[in-house]
Amino acid sequence: MTSLARRDVLKCLPVVAGAAVTGTAVTGTAAARAAGSRGSALRADADAGFPQPETRRADPDTGRLATRLTVAFTELAVPGVGSVLTRAYEGSVPGPTLRVRPGETLEIMQVNALPPNAEAMREAHPDMNVPHHFNTFNLHTHGMHVDPSGEADNVFRAFEPAAVPGTTTAHRSIVDVPADHPAGTFWYHPHLHGSTSSQLLSGMAGVLVVEGDVDEVPEIAAAKEVVVCVSELKLSGGRVPDLTSHGVWDDIPSTFLVNGAKNPVLTIAPGEIQRWRVVNAGALTAHFLSVGGQEMHQIACDGVTFMKPVATTGVTLPMGGRVDLLVRGGRPGTYKVSGGGPSHHLFTLVVTGAPRTMSLPAELPGRPTELPEPTRTRTLTFRSYENVFSGAFPNAYRILGDGETPPADPGAGRDDLAWGRLCADYVNQRVRLGEVEEWTIVNDSHAHAHSHHPFHLHTNHFLLTAVDNRKLATPVWHDTVAVPPNGSITFRLRAEDFTGRSMLHCHQLQHGDEGMMQIVDYVR
Repeated sequence: MTSLARRDVLKCLPVVAGAAVTGTAVTGTAAARAAGSRGSALRADADAGFPQPETRRADPDTGRLATRLTVAFTELAVPGVGSVLTRAYEGSVPGPTLRVRPGETLEIMQVNALPPNAEAMREAHPDMNVPHHFNTFNLHTHGMHVDPSGEADNVFRAFEPAAVPGTTTAHRSIVDVPADHPAGTFWYHPHLHGSTSSQLLSGMAGVLVVEGDVDEVPEIAAAKEVVVCVSELKLSGGRVPDLTSHGVWDDIPSTFLVNGAKNPVLTIAPGEIQRWRVVNAGALTAHFLSVGGQEMHQIACDGVTFMKPVATTGVTLPMGGRVDLLVRGGRPGTYKVSGGGPSHHLFTLVVTGAPRTMSLPAELPGRPTELPEPTRTRTLTFRSYENVFSGAFPNAYRILGDGETPPADPGAGRDDLAWGRLCADYVNQRVRLGEVEEWTIVNDSHAHAHSHHPFHLHTNHFLLTAVDNRKLATPVWHDTVAVPPNGSITFRLRAEDFTGRSMLHCHQLQHGDEGMMQIVDYVR
């Protein structure tokens, strides 16, 4: 992954805006609907050719969104890319957008129509922290404050494929959305340790929207809503290879799609305000979203609404991060919406049509950005070492520091828990509900090419207060935030409502699959 300057890694801070460009943009479309393994079409705006994922909503009479997500190898025809054979939800990349309201229930029957895992994949490896079981998955409702146990947001489950080729297995997830859950932009994706990065790089992801109070603000209700789901695919020979050695993905350039299309075209009128829900559904690359010539205000970060709109020229999105933006069309013309860094041009914005007059809200029903003084502090260090192990995966991706990491066992080699890598039977952090803690996450990686570590915490948001020991003027709620290389972040956390085992990890998901992950146990 391309190295990034420290000032660039914190999302929700301004970055340099892109310049306007002229000329005709290439318009991408998703695959046409067809039977069997052909990909299904995404709905395109009638006036713009900008695809939108299929939307599925809860039944207003029952308060339940009961739906099915089938995962199968799917052949997609992506203009500008070609034919792509990949694992996908419901035959499309991304999968359907799921919309619920606080107090409703999300019930998903997931059908595993993938073939059995290959024999070599099924064989138990003495080290669990290598990629494996690429046709087994589960479900994570990323960013949602819901139960991490049972059939809910439980990432310790495993949805195995059928043993007999051509048959399927079915697995149910039931997520009760609390009545006081924040309205915002979230997403879902598989989270089985060992296969997560391969599946995300196949496009297995979808947007999850919780509707609520912010959507009823008159100025926001008047704005056209646009889902912008950025996928990152690693394509070789028309398919995404499974990660069978450390160097596989480093040698393959990333292909970035927006709602399943390469460089789609979105239209906006001069003066028109649109609400963009932007999700970085990639596994390896951060984006620095900017567009020249347009007025842009951020209204939410990682599904949590601000107290008022914040003017910006660009926002930085780590892997797994989300932002909600209000974008006002400027002078007529054609503009690049840039992702910055290796992602470059994500889509094209065309400002055209009769001018409109629309207003921004003065204030929002946001979450206050304050917590009491902490009663406990923790410091965790994310550290990468290159070429310390023998075999196909020689790097060590470690989380060290506070917690319950046991003493070193000199005879254990790469299986030694003191290496600071995930052990499924070992709780690293116990967090008591209701207590305010202050955490510092240090990025002390020794591997230059793999030194980017977005920190993600399941189940609870945290309040970011400082970067590199410099206090933020206004703290920001996150569930995923980039930790600067050779730097640190500091946040306050008050876990609430739900007990049980959950996760914290690096959301550069290759690192997570190879051990940069810990188990958090929320207790009373």
